[in-house]
Amino acid sequence: MPLSDPSAPVLAIDGPSGSGKGTISRAVAGQLGWHYLDSGALYRGVGVAAGWNDIDLADPAALVRCTFDTRIAFSDTPGGEPRVLINDVDATDELRTETAGAAASAIAAIPEVRSALKERQRAFRQQPGLVADGRDMGTVIFPDARWKVFLTASAEERAERRYKQLIGKGVSVTLDGLLREILARDARDANRPVAPLRPADDAVRIDTTGVGIDEVVARVLAVVRG
Repeated sequence: MPLSDPSAPVLAIDGPSGSGKGTISRAVAGQLGWHYLDSGALYRGVGVAAGWNDIDLADPAALVRCTFDTRIAFSDTPGGEPRVLINDVDATDELRTETAGAAASAIAAIPEVRSALKERQRAFRQQPGLVADGRDMGTVIFPDARWKVFLTASAEERAERRYKQLIGKGVSVTLDGLLREILARDARDANRPVAPLRPADDAVRIDTTGVGIDEVVARVLAVVRG
């Protein structure tokens, strides 16, 4: 991947799990014609690779080695569906599981792993611009981003969204169980010692509770277009 272009504008979109970051960020990037970074997929990718290699998530040194050894690539199908390749294997569906999400949250708390992934994320900064989706895009990875947005929603609504998504895929889950997982992940992400989840001081906060996707996209685009 080429070196980052510091002159390329960046829109950083952060927020907790289930706030709509991925859907909104991809839509906004499409509207602007910009590149898109799904930073969470990088952490999930390392977590999946660690699982494939039976690496203990409590072994930081092994996880750092795994981070450097893991190739993560993004591509689209002819129909425009985003896919993620881990060491040349299509792992898109596995990355979307709750197991991969939990592994990503645990891995993201390890400073050495975050450091190893930092430049890989910054390399996505290319002309004509980048929409970066994550939890520390505006605070750590792109603190100089021209625009910063922090999306949020009630934990109950985020659990409901995830429930509908998983049930639609035929995955057996309970709403109560998903709510507990979301609350636990919120606590881990907000309280980790390195790059905790929080809005950047200059971020525009948008609560997506009860708000449709099109309206949220319009609000974000209004931030960029002034």
